[in-house]
Amino acid sequence: MKIKHLYRLFYPITWSIRTKLSVALLCVALIPMSFTTYHSLQRSLKNAEDSEYRKLELLATSNANRLDQLIVDIQRVAVQISTDKDVVSFLASTTPQKQTAFRSSMQRSLDNVFRSNPDYDVVYIMDRAGRCLAATDPTFIGQNYAYREYFQQSLRGRPYVSSISIGTTSKRPGIYFSNPVRSVGGTIVGVAVLKIKGQDIWAIVNALHAGSLSDAFLIDEHGIIISHPDKSLLYHSLARLPPEKLKQIESDRLYGLNQIQSLEIPELAAVMVRAKQPGHTSYYSPSEQMHQAIGFAPLDEEPWVLGVTKPIAQFSAPLNRLIWQNILSLLAVGAIAAIVALFLAQSIAKPIRVLTKAAKALVQEEDFNTQKLIEAGSTNDDIGQLVRVFLEMSQEVKAREQKLKQQVKELHIEIDEAKRVSQVAEITETDYFQQLQKKARNLKARKVEARETETDYFQQLHKKAQKLKSRPL
Repeated sequence: MKIKHLYRLFYPITWSIRTKLSVALLCVALIPMSFTTYHSLQRSLKNAEDSEYRKLELLATSNANRLDQLIVDIQRVAVQISTDKDVVSFLASTTPQKQTAFRSSMQRSLDNVFRSNPDYDVVYIMDRAGRCLAATDPTFIGQNYAYREYFQQSLRGRPYVSSISIGTTSKRPGIYFSNPVRSVGGTIVGVAVLKIKGQDIWAIVNALHAGSLSDAFLIDEHGIIISHPDKSLLYHSLARLPPEKLKQIESDRLYGLNQIQSLEIPELAAVMVRAKQPGHTSYYSPSEQMHQAIGFAPLDEEPWVLGVTKPIAQFSAPLNRLIWQNILSLLAVGAIAAIVALFLAQSIAKPIRVLTKAAKALVQEEDFNTQKLIEAGSTNDDIGQLVRVFLEMSQEVKAREQKLKQQVKELHIEIDEAKRVSQVAEITETDYFQQLQKKARNLKARKVEARETETDYFQQLHKKAQKLKSRPL
């Protein structure tokens, strides 16, 4: 029995017309809407996702431009220092006496530059050998920085901007801006250096917020993080560096560390390190143990890239709300469609059930509820017309049935009469009956003898009749 019910449940042909109509109407209402809602939702999700990524890119680009402007402004100050006449005269002096004559004026120039901006960490100048001759911080004087990249590049005649490095003398993080100092004749006589505080760069980068859990960080040309709100991640590389590059960085101690640790995010390093255009991507952060979305933008002045991250969970929260809103809308429309479908199916199936019941009663020659049929046939639709035609047909069938019964009754009478006539004819036309008639006539014509009484005569006649009855035909 259960198998039969399951068969009826999953085999649409066995469903009632009400169920078929309800399912058909629901499918007609929900299937097109489901496809429309799905495609609309996909477009909405794609637009919302693109909008979030675009927001991260714009934040990264905006602040990368701020850093570019800061670098340009400080480079101008570094050029100003390197071209100051007192600095040039001091480094171009060929004797200690001449240097002494220009030292005080040169020192005032350095001090004036240093006091002009609280973001400056130190200002100093070096001779061609890399020895610091003058500085706003006395601890720098006499130190040799010939091994530093910024000195080597400027000694070749090129301005240079370092990454955020740890000073070997001050032990403070900062960015070094260097520029060659040229004599009146164009000969390089030394290098001028302006160092800004690393904390100020960090403050600019860390001021970025794309949400409560968002972070902004800055990487240099090696893929090493030089700014991050989480100080424990500073000077970590996004991916493992080549052995020769890692050895050079560790030997120069640019970041003040004996060893550079990797965050093991190669997919992020592949798109961010030395990126040429703004972009976005997603990645898994092992340190934070969550999936992150990131928008990034390169700086124009330096091969650095600024990234703004946002957790995917926070990123997808508005998208999940949008999904639920669409699902609830679809369910609400589905409920309304189901109610309408059931109402329409009931309105169609009810007169059909009444009509079916009446048809069965008509077949079984039973009485049926004519009033319900009249109510069902009161509508002007096809069902109402069908019910009215059925009522007319049932009345004609009943009339024909009564007429047929009368005809059958009359036919039975005619058949019985015919049978009797036929049976009589069969008896009267036999030879035996003819002989019997002849004997009867003879008996009637026979004269009663004198000695016979009337009673004897009738007894003899009765005996002969009995013999005739018992004789087979």
